Amino acid sequence: MITIVDYGLGNIRAFCNVYERLNIKTRTARIPSDLKNSEKIIIPGIGAFDYAMMRLNASGMKEELNEQVLNNKVPVMGICVGMQILAERSEEGVMPGLGWINGSVKKLIRKNDSMKTGQDNEDLVGLDEKISLPHMGWNDVVPVEVNSLFREMEMPRFYFLHSYYFAPNSRALIIAYTNYCGDFASAVREGNIFGVQFHPEKSHSYGVQLLKNFALL
Repeated sequence: MITIVDYGLGNIRAFCNVYERLNIKTRTARIPSDLKNSEKIIIPGIGAFDYAMMRLNASGMKEELNEQVLNNKVPVMGICVGMQILAERSEEGVMPGLGWINGSVKKLIRKNDSMKTGQDNEDLVGLDEKISLPHMGWNDVVPVEVNSLFREMEMPRFYFLHSYYFAPNSRALIIAYTNYCGDFASAVREGNIFGVQFHPEKSHSYGVQLLKNFALL
């Protein structure tokens, strides 16, 4: 049973459709009690970091999510902005994130823009002027090593739509990279907590396989 958190962001129906084709049961969670006895949890998301946190806080589900994920160690996967709110903070806003994975969310920035603003670009992707933002469309995802989330995939490609990226405090937390004129973490993991920047629900066969892999963890 996959519990999909419905806090008003993300295409919940798309996830349910994929799992229906895989003959894997799903349920949606809109109130804290819906999260009780979860086996796996997906937190989808689109849009801005602060808005996502505002919606999650307003749903009343954050405390129960903390209970399920941090105390009960239920596997969870955040997707797109759902991944970014796993971090402690974001350059996109001022609200604190869930803080489940040590790190912050940073803006993709062009090298010349970085030089103009005087920002330290050591951790930045470093886009050149020919690269457009947001990062939108299909791109390769390169697993750091063979891992359970990307098993049975050869040269996986996924659909992206974002202008910010997750920068974990430790490279050991990165389980896959994507190159967009520089490498950024497109998938992270800490214990039972997973995050992917791309949209598996829009990524055809590769997305179906990744969602299946998550269900079988």
